[in-house]
Amino acid sequence: MDSVINEIKEKLDIVDVISSYIKLEKTGANYRALCPFHSEKKPSFFVSPTRQIWSCFGCGARGDIFAFVKEIEGVEFGDALRILAKKAGVELKRQDPQLQTARKRIYDVCELATKFFEKQLHSSLIGKKAKEYLLGRGLSEESILKWRIGFSPDSWDSLMNFLQQKGYSVGEIKRAGLVLESEKGKVYDRFRSRIIFPIFDLNSQVIGFGGRVFGKDEAQETAKYLNIPNTILYNKSQVLYGLNQAKVPIRKSEGCILVEGYTDVIMSHQAGVQNVVATSGTALTPLQLATLKRYSNNLITAFDMDIAGDSATKRGIDLAQAQGFNIRVAVTPGVKDPADMVAENPEAWKKFVNEARSIIEFYFDSAFSKFDANSHDGKRKISEILIPILKRIQNKIELSSWVKELANRLGVSEVSVEEELKKYVEGQVVTEAPKHFCAGDAKKTRRDLIEERALSLLLNYPEGFEFLEDKYFDCFSPKIKEIIFKIRVIESKDFKKIDFSKEDKDFLDFLALKGEVEVEVSDREIDVADEIKVCLKELESLTIKEELKELSDKIRVAEQEGKKEEVEKLCEEFHRLTGNLSKNNGGNVAKSLKDN
Repeated sequence: MDSVINEIKEKLDIVDVISSYIKLEKTGANYRALCPFHSEKKPSFFVSPTRQIWSCFGCGARGDIFAFVKEIEGVEFGDALRILAKKAGVELKRQDPQLQTARKRIYDVCELATKFFEKQLHSSLIGKKAKEYLLGRGLSEESILKWRIGFSPDSWDSLMNFLQQKGYSVGEIKRAGLVLESEKGKVYDRFRSRIIFPIFDLNSQVIGFGGRVFGKDEAQETAKYLNIPNTILYNKSQVLYGLNQAKVPIRKSEGCILVEGYTDVIMSHQAGVQNVVATSGTALTPLQLATLKRYSNNLITAFDMDIAGDSATKRGIDLAQAQGFNIRVAVTPGVKDPADMVAENPEAWKKFVNEARSIIEFYFDSAFSKFDANSHDGKRKISEILIPILKRIQNKIELSSWVKELANRLGVSEVSVEEELKKYVEGQVVTEAPKHFCAGDAKKTRRDLIEERALSLLLNYPEGFEFLEDKYFDCFSPKIKEIIFKIRVIESKDFKKIDFSKEDKDFLDFLALKGEVEVEVSDREIDVADEIKVCLKELESLTIKEELKELSDKIRVAEQEGKKEEVEKLCEEFHRLTGNLSKNNGGNVAKSLKDN
C-alpha cells in the first residue's frame, strides 16, 4: 500500500490537486487561499509545493493530498486513494480490501446504472425517440455523450435485474437511490420512462440521477422532473449540477452563472458559456454557497427572481449576499428559459449574460415597478422591500450611495431612510456554512505557542541554532528538546536528513511551513535572528515564572510546618530567580505571537 501511495504522490503535484478545488494565489515560494474548511475573510490556508503539504493556520487543519481530498470530498481514505489514483493514472489492485468500501460499491452501482441508461437511449426504440426529442431541443450528439444522458425504459424492474446480474444486492441498489419499496415490500425501479441526467461529483464520478418524464402522458405524472433522494454519495443541498465541468471556467472568468435546469447548463456549455451550474430547482443553500466560494465571489443568477414575500429564491440570494458574494441578475425575457434562448440564438444568450444588472439595481427596479412611488402607501411598501436589502450592504460608501438613491426616488430625506435602517432588525438567518472542526482548534498554552514559533523559525534559519545556549535549551519541553537535540548534532541542520518518526516529520513540515509563511506575508520587516532571540528569552522567562510558582508553594508549606531554615533557603532562591527574571526583562515576543 505504501508503494502505491508514494507512486501517486510522485505523479501528482499538490498545487495542481488543490487548485482543482479552490482558487490559489501565489505568495513567495508558497500559495494561499481562503480556507475551504471554515469561514474566514482573510486567507490563512497555505500550500507548500516544496514540502507537498497544506495547512490552515486559522482552523488548524493540515496534511498531504490524501488528507485534503478526504476533507474536501468528505470520504474515507480508500475513496480518496481511488480518486487520486485515477488522477495520477495509477492502477489499483482490485483485490485490495481497503478499497472495497461501501461507498465504492455505490459508486460502481451508479456507474453501471449510467451505462445501462446510456445504452437504452441509443439502442431501444423508445430511447431513440427520446434522443430525437433532445436533438430537437437543440442538444448536439456531442453534448448528449459528454453529459452521459440516458433513458429509463417503462419497466418496473429492468434496471434492478441488470444490476443484480452484475453482483449487486437490492440493498445496495436501494442505497444508491435507484429503487423504491412499496408498503407491501415490493421493490421496483425509481425511474420509468424518463430521460435520465446523471449527476456528477467534482471528479466527474456519477453520484446521483435526475429524470424527466418522456413517452407517457405527462399529465398523469405527479412530477415532470424526479431526483433520487439523498444517499451516502449524493446530497442535494450541497451538489451543483455541472460544477465538475464548470469549475475551471468559473475560476478563469472569475464568475459563476446560476441556472435552474439540467438542459440550461448543457445548452449553455454547448454555446461556449461554460461557467454555468444549476441549482436543480432548489434554493441556494449554505453548503452550495460554501462550495462556490472556493471558485469565485461573483454570481450571476439567470432564473426567475421572485422578490415578493419570503420566496425560497430570495432567501437563497439573501444568504449569498450575507456571505459576501457580488450578485448580478440576468432576467430571462418572457417565458423563455436559458436552454430555449441558446437554441434560438447562442449569441443572444452571451449578450444577455453580459448585460446582467447588479442585485441592488434589480431590487430597486422591481420594487418601483410594482408600487406607486408618489403615494404614501406606495412609498411605505417600496421601503419595506428595500430597507432589508440595504441593511445587508457591508460597504459603507456603497450603502451611502444607495441610501441617497432611495431617498431621491421616494422624494424623502436621506435622514428618514437612515432612521428606518437603524430601526430595522434583520431576521435570524444562517449566514455561514457549517464550520469544520479539527484538533487544531483546541487552544494551546503560551509555552506551546512560543516553543513552536521558536522551532518554526529555527527550521528556516539554521544559523539561529548558535543562539541556543544550554540555559535556553533546558527551557524546552521534553518532546521539543529531543527534536532540537537531533537537529543540533548534524552539521547541515536539515531535519529532512534525520530519521524522524512520521508523526514528528509531519509536525516539523508543518512548523517549517508556518515559519516560512509568516516571513513571506508579514506586513513588517522581520529580522529572523532577532525573533529567535526574543522567543528564547520569553521561553526562559516562562520557565523562571514556573519555578517561582513552585518555590512559592514550597515556601508556604515550609512556613506552615515551622521550618525556618528551609524557608530562608527557599526565599534566597526565590529572590535570585526574581532578579534573573528582572534582568531578562520579561521577554518580548513578536506581535504575531501576541495575537494568538
